Amino acid sequence: MSHPLTRALTLLELLQSHAVLTGVELADRLDTDVRTVRRYISHLRELGIPVQAERGRYGGYRLARGYRMPPLVLTNDEALAVVLGLRAAERLGMGTTAPANAGALAKIERVLPNALREPLAAMRETLSFTANAVPGQAPETGVLLALAQASRARTTVGIGYQSWRQDHTERDVDPYGVVFHTGRWYVVGHDHLRAALRTFRIDRIASVTPRPRGFAKPDGFDPVAHLTSTLAQAPYRWQVQVTIHGPLDEVARRLPRSAVTLTAGTSGVLMHARAERLDGMAHMLASLEWPFTIHQPDELRQELRNLADRLTQAAERPSGEKRKSA
Repeated sequence: MSHPLTRALTLLELLQSHAVLTGVELADRLDTDVRTVRRYISHLRELGIPVQAERGRYGGYRLARGYRMPPLVLTNDEALAVVLGLRAAERLGMGTTAPANAGALAKIERVLPNALREPLAAMRETLSFTANAVPGQAPETGVLLALAQASRARTTVGIGYQSWRQDHTERDVDPYGVVFHTGRWYVVGHDHLRAALRTFRIDRIASVTPRPRGFAKPDGFDPVAHLTSTLAQAPYRWQVQVTIHGPLDEVARRLPRSAVTLTAGTSGVLMHARAERLDGMAHMLASLEWPFTIHQPDELRQELRNLADRLTQAAERPSGEKRKSA
C-alpha cells in the first residue's frame, strides 16, 4: 500500500471517530499540511465517500450524517469495548425483541481482520461473570427508541398499554425518563388518563404515537429514585423493620436500593423492607458485618434460628461424611 493511500485511509478512520475535525487538526494528525489534506479529501469523494466541508470559525470536515461506511474500521480498544458492551448487555437482560446482540457480534467479527478477530473471539468465549444472568423482558425496539426520543424532546406521546390483568388502555403520557432495572425496561412519567405520576413496563406497551404538544419535566425529578421507591413499596406478604447498627453510607452500599428503605437513627440505620419470603431476608441480614435488632416480624427471628442451625450443622459435620442423597 502506497504512503498517500495509507494516509487517506487514516484520514477516513479519523472522520469516522470524530463528529468534526478542522483541516489543521487533520494535518497535525497526519503529519502533513492542510493543502495535502484537501487532496486526500478529494480522493475520498472520488471513491464515493461523502465527506462534507463546513465553513466558518467552527467548521471543518465530517462524514455525511447517516452514512454507513463499509468496512467497519475499529481500533483494537474500540472493538474490545463493543464486544464487552454487547456481552454485558446480554448478561444484564438488556436485549430487545430482535436478536440484535448476536447479529451485531456476527457483523463485527465478519469484517475484522484475523489478527483482531481471534483474540476477541477468545475473550467472548472465555469471559465469565460473578453475577447471575438476568432474564430480560424484551421491549419492541421501535417503542423503546420512540419513548427515549420523546423523553429527550419533552413531547407527550400516546401509548397502547396492556396491564398485568391483560386490560388494554389507550392513554397519553409525558415521559420523564426511561429506566432499565433488573431485566426490565420502564418509562416513568405523568399519566394524563389518571392525572398522576405512573410507571409503565415498556414490554407491555404495544404502540407509541407522538402528540403535538410538549411538557415540562418537574425540577429535580429523578426517574431512577422514583422507580426504585415505587418497587420497594409494592405489596408483599411480610413488612420487615430492622435496625442495623452500622454507618448509613456503608450499609447503603451493601443493600439493594430497590428492596429496602434506609433511614439514619440514633442507634443505627432503620431498615424498612417488604418480602414474599423471610428466608431470603435472613440470609441478607446474616451476610452483614454489623449487629442488628429485629422490630418486626417475629417470624424473622425463627428464620434466623433455622439458618443458624443449618450453619452449625455444616460447621460440625465431619470432613469424611458424605452428603446423603435426598
